[in-house]
Amino acid sequence: MSPVAYPGENAPVLDGLAEVLRPAIALYLDLHRHPELSGEERRTAAALGEWLRTAGYEVTAGVGGHGVVGVLHNGDGPRVLIRAELDALPLTERTGLPYASDGPAAHACGHDLHVTAAAGAASLLARAREHWRGTAVIVGQPAEETLTGARAMLEDGLYERFGRPDAVLAQHTAPLPGGMVAHGYGPMLAGSVGFEAVIHGRAGHAGTPHLAVDPVLTAAAAVLRLQGAVSRESAPTEQVALNVGSFHSGTGSNLVPDLATLGITVRALSERALDRMTASVERIVRAECAASGCPRDPDITVVSRSPVTHPDPAATAAVRRAHTELYGPERVAVWPPAMATEDFPLYGDAGAAVHGMTGIPLSYWMFGVVGPKTWARTPGSAEDKLAAQPPNHSPEFAPDVRTALPTGITALASAALSWLGNRGGRAGAGSSAATGTALR
Repeated sequence: MSPVAYPGENAPVLDGLAEVLRPAIALYLDLHRHPELSGEERRTAAALGEWLRTAGYEVTAGVGGHGVVGVLHNGDGPRVLIRAELDALPLTERTGLPYASDGPAAHACGHDLHVTAAAGAASLLARAREHWRGTAVIVGQPAEETLTGARAMLEDGLYERFGRPDAVLAQHTAPLPGGMVAHGYGPMLAGSVGFEAVIHGRAGHAGTPHLAVDPVLTAAAAVLRLQGAVSRESAPTEQVALNVGSFHSGTGSNLVPDLATLGITVRALSERALDRMTASVERIVRAECAASGCPRDPDITVVSRSPVTHPDPAATAAVRRAHTELYGPERVAVWPPAMATEDFPLYGDAGAAVHGMTGIPLSYWMFGVVGPKTWARTPGSAEDKLAAQPPNHSPEFAPDVRTALPTGITALASAALSWLGNRGGRAGAGSSAATGTALR
């Protein structure tokens, strides 16, 4: 891969990419081959920690589980936190890649690429300390897929132990052409609530169903009725989704079981709609149980919750300016609201109840992972090409590392430099002096 001459004042930092990229690709291939599920990210955390330690960061492991934190102090100035997720998904990879994982887990959401991009950006900053000032904090977060890792790290004193950040940055893979980034305005990702609903029946024989109370029938009625919560209780202009992703009951066809368990998720682009849908789920499941004469009320447990991802407008504008200067306006797109979800908002005001702080701006963007040949041979319009790519969480999800990783690294580094500025004392692009808006 030939060196690229980067434009703008950040060029002295970004020009180090040529030396960083080869070992970064090796790190990515290793992480991709060895995915670890949520809560089991020991090897991944150790690999990131070793990379950061070699780059000159002070590394602390075991934060909120397998979380790892690297800190690089470089004089007085802002503190910028870069977050990447460590965990993989419980599915079998079907990409056919020579470096594919072969076990019951796979990096089908791109977290291996996120970790590698954060590691590469950390190295760029460490290699060019004379061109910026402040503190860089790199966070490898466990258990994002279960929406528990951010809370665990924050409850373990992330901000108290490593300092209150002036900005928190994160990015995510997307089915865009490699080399592109995309920013969102307003709500970018949905908030979600996950439930487990246990419906209690009365066990019996299949030949005497009148002597039993069938939880399968009750649960099936609840599944059908829940769909009406979206179509009849939400405005057509609202973006709301409800999914019953699991239904477990019984052990044999000649038995009426005594339990049925539903796994339910609701998603919405506003906290108000999310709260309303949460109440609807509980009301409908309880009502169906009452209508069926269940011997006891259902057990409904909220097993996960994530806030709406709403990046800070001023922070988004600052990072978008940095990316536009770096890549050109034709490679910086606008990302529409999506129904995927994240626990990243907890690092900002949405997590104030956890970390006790407010006014921490978040910036979050997408970066493309589709190789140029794949994009070119996919027929149709740009929308058709986007829809044809294997999505995140697909067993066929396969980023083109040679085009995606350079962008992932430089996107994070240039975004961080929007706050860290330079040693000459001029405010960074994300500071109040440059934007006219206080970011902290």
